[in-house]
Amino acid sequence: MSCQTTPLTKVRADKWLWAARFFRTRTLAKEAIEGGKVHMNGQKIKTSKELQVGDTLTIRQGHASVAEQKTIIINALSDSRGNATIAQTLYTETEESIATRAFFAEQRKLQNLARPTTKPDKKQRRDIEKFKNQW
Repeated sequence: MSCQTTPLTKVRADKWLWAARFFRTRTLAKEAIEGGKVHMNGQKIKTSKELQVGDTLTIRQGHASVAEQKTIIINALSDSRGNATIAQTLYTETEESIATRAFFAEQRKLQNLARPTTKPDKKQRRDIEKFKNQW
């Protein structure tokens, strides 16, 4: 952890994503960037890309089935990882991104409503097997 006396004007993408707590380690941030899950102003970036205040990042996190996409604007730069409240001041998520994530979260909740709450009992399992074997 180095102490910065001069304000930063540019920071590597992997360091900033780690400092802003989007990824637990710099290695995970690097892998996400190399995997095409981080875009700046609509373009793929490299790990060593230097970010500046005002840049727009699109970050995809999570597994393929429930991946969340966030669009953020960089407010401040940091190359050291601080606590979560400080990390949240480094960026602002766009209103459109917040609305989109809320919509997809609601859709996932609605999909789970169609699931049965209990497992089938022995008789129901037999009936299911009998139905499957009819064809």
